[in-house]
Amino acid sequence: MTVRIINKSSNALPEYATALAAGMDVRADNPEAIVIEPLGRAIVPTGLFLEIPAGYEVQVRPRSGLAARSGLTVLNSPGTIDADYRGELKVILVNLSSEPFEVKRGERIAQIVLARHERIEWEPTDELSASDRGEGGFGSTGTK
Repeated sequence: MTVRIINKSSNALPEYATALAAGMDVRADNPEAIVIEPLGRAIVPTGLFLEIPAGYEVQVRPRSGLAARSGLTVLNSPGTIDADYRGELKVILVNLSSEPFEVKRGERIAQIVLARHERIEWEPTDELSASDRGEGGFGSTGTK
């Protein structure tokens, strides 16, 4: 799959770290450091602009190492970049730790995954077919 990209940052293009990786790390492209206070959030630019093919989205996800080590995660995870968006890819980060976190230019802040999606057509109805689960919600399936 080929995706057109404009890179206005000084960072290399995102790439897969291993042969079987699903996501590519994206790096911050902020002119000066951004300090995210505990429980604070920031929108961090990447300098990347994508032309995503129709029928696909790019999902923005947290980096597990950054979350585990520093408590930094993507706030609206997974974030969705739609195929018709042509603006800069920006990442909403939140600091869930008790210490300020400094985002430096070039730092790996998130990962992106290209994902196919379907569009649905609604079929209004007055009833739904039965299932074993029924209306059981949060925690209703338990562990077996």
